[in-house]
Amino acid sequence: MSATKKMVLAPIEQYVVDFVISLREKKNKSQEDIADIIGVSRSYVKDIENPHRPAKYNLKHINALADYFTMSPGAFLPKHPFPIDSDS
Repeated sequence: MSATKKMVLAPIEQYVVDFVISLREKKNKSQEDIADIIGVSRSYVKDIENPHRPAKYNLKHINALADYFTMSPGAFLPKHPFPIDSDS
């Protein structure tokens, strides 16, 4: 795989990444703030937000963010499932 080729996350994974970016910006938090909340390095959060990297949030990260922002972990997920693609 070429270094310039975009990594493709599953739609639900991209939804969570986009949700956290939006929440981070709305709450005026930095990537470093998010990293501190979920217990990872800032570079890991940077990789998550970079579409050329396969890094993503896991359930432990979502739980930590939900706790910090006093939200339900379910708030980080779409209301309806994405269709299953036979190629994924």
